[in-house]
Amino acid sequence: MYEAFVRQAHDQLGIAVACGVSMKDYTTFAIGGAADMMAVPDQTGQLSALLKLCRQEGVPFLLLGRGSNLLVSDAGIEGLVICTGKLKKLKIDGSRLYAECGASLRSVASRAQRSALSGLEFASGIPGSLGGAVFMNAGAYGGEMAQVVDRVDALDGEGNSLSFGRSDCAFSYRSSVFAQKGLLVLGAWFELAPGDAEEIKRAAAELNRRRREKQPLSLPSAGSVFKRPEGYFAGKLIEDCGLKGYRIGGAQVSEKHAGFIVNTGGASCDDVKRLIAHIQDTVYQACHVRLECEIRMVGR
Repeated sequence: MYEAFVRQAHDQLGIAVACGVSMKDYTTFAIGGAADMMAVPDQTGQLSALLKLCRQEGVPFLLLGRGSNLLVSDAGIEGLVICTGKLKKLKIDGSRLYAECGASLRSVASRAQRSALSGLEFASGIPGSLGGAVFMNAGAYGGEMAQVVDRVDALDGEGNSLSFGRSDCAFSYRSSVFAQKGLLVLGAWFELAPGDAEEIKRAAAELNRRRREKQPLSLPSAGSVFKRPEGYFAGKLIEDCGLKGYRIGGAQVSEKHAGFIVNTGGASCDDVKRLIAHIQDTVYQACHVRLECEIRMVGR
């Protein structure tokens, strides 16, 4: 079905495209069927060219970072998955740090720490990519991308380059102009504060210690499942409803933190979706609070 597209990507753009790639290997949930195609560009120019080729040939596409906030359909993903894993360049300019979209937040925070720049300590334990973090205004322990992002390079769905200053990013709780308009983050500049490298390292280590104590990091998950309802904490509501440890198939409400759903082994997308619906219904009936999903659901 996609033989012509695979040839064009190779012959015109010099990009190898693999077919029938299991998404279980590309998401932290370890769930999902196969993507029709996958490409891994090693420079941002190739990413833009791929988007233009997709538009030209009518091929649907999905940009994938580290797959940490994603639930993929058991039926897989139609079209092309573009994995940003090789787009991970970092550079420092004074108190500013630039990171490409595929860089892990851990590597970005680590580079800032080694350069004695403070502001990204909160991000050191978030298991996502820079692009996804900016897209959803990721945050933890009182910090979020909106506090440190200075400028963002992006692409529209046609592959055209755009640039956004901080005030143009429309950051809000777990959202941004990029999420609202379906734009693709290429990279971002961060404005950080000079500090002491050892103090920054200690602060990040303390946050990571707290994360290990509270979160179920030993089992596959997609991170926190629900957005924080105003005036409440999703995990406490779920725990108060007696749902800690509740499971459907291989999907289980974490016994360590009820705001997480974990894959205990062989969980399907359908297992997770049914468990999410059960949690939402139970919490609404008991507490009259409607929990809204934070994780993205993609695929057929």
